[in-house]
Amino acid sequence: MPSIPASLERMASPRGSGSGVRYFSAMPFMDNDNISRLVSRIFPILIGIVVMGMFAARGCQKGPFGRTQIVQMSPEQEKALGAQAYHEILSRSPVLPGGPIVDEVRSIGRRLAEASRDPELRKKMGIRWPTNFDWEFNVVRDRQINAFCLPGGKVVVYTGILPVAESDAGLATVMGHEIGHALARHGAERMAQQQLAKIGQLALAVSVRDMDPQKQRMLLGAFGAGAQLGILLPYSREHEAEADHIGILLMARAGYDPREAARFWVRMSKATSGNKTAEFLSTHPSHERRIANLQNWLSEALPIYERSDKVRPSLLPLGS
Repeated sequence: MPSIPASLERMASPRGSGSGVRYFSAMPFMDNDNISRLVSRIFPILIGIVVMGMFAARGCQKGPFGRTQIVQMSPEQEKALGAQAYHEILSRSPVLPGGPIVDEVRSIGRRLAEASRDPELRKKMGIRWPTNFDWEFNVVRDRQINAFCLPGGKVVVYTGILPVAESDAGLATVMGHEIGHALARHGAERMAQQQLAKIGQLALAVSVRDMDPQKQRMLLGAFGAGAQLGILLPYSREHEAEADHIGILLMARAGYDPREAARFWVRMSKATSGNKTAEFLSTHPSHERRIANLQNWLSEALPIYERSDKVRPSLLPLGS
């Protein structure tokens, strides 16, 4: 039998007299206090992981274009929240009561809404849940270059974006994109992601509760930054790209030339050139990436456009 090296023999020998039940007891990381601290650190995190797993499993569903998404609230709850927010926004905004541009926005909106009900197109986009939207389209006089569609089909176009849109097809690009967010249930998905991040943050806060306050703030801050850069922002960019994809298919089905989508984003890039953020820190893809994606999706969108009831191209009535 080979001899045991002296260093290992000393490590394995019990301290003092008696049997060897205190094997390796001299190793400081195995004393009761350290074990207790280790358990108090790990246990809350394990509980957090279990709760997050149950939360995610309960809301997991097949999302747009076949990807997996986590959504906790029902479409009816989402619609109710959208309607409430919509009316609050309109109540404090200068809504245009009518006129040529309002008529144009509502005409484009109706065509896009009709396109969103096409069963073949919905199947292609992976929209498997009923939408049953109560569509509304309004224009707000505001210089910001923006538009949105809240859950339930509540659409607002700001007059600031009209010069960038230029034409009915440019405006269909904007509105199709915003409607794409609502159809894909991106708002409800973002809420679920934020809830998951909060569960993780709470578990970490419990785990480090006995630490020095400065260390607690450092760890919780690092977790928050990691969740933002590693999960929330990438998903937000994915949502934007997904809405672009849905939007170009919607506008094509509604009879608007999908080649105008990339041209709109070229104009948008020029209009917002002074407000450029590194893509990995942004909620939106870069303009260059968007344009490349839209050009790639033309192979899907152009055949749909060719089969549609085409709209004669026209410029927007910007002077109204």
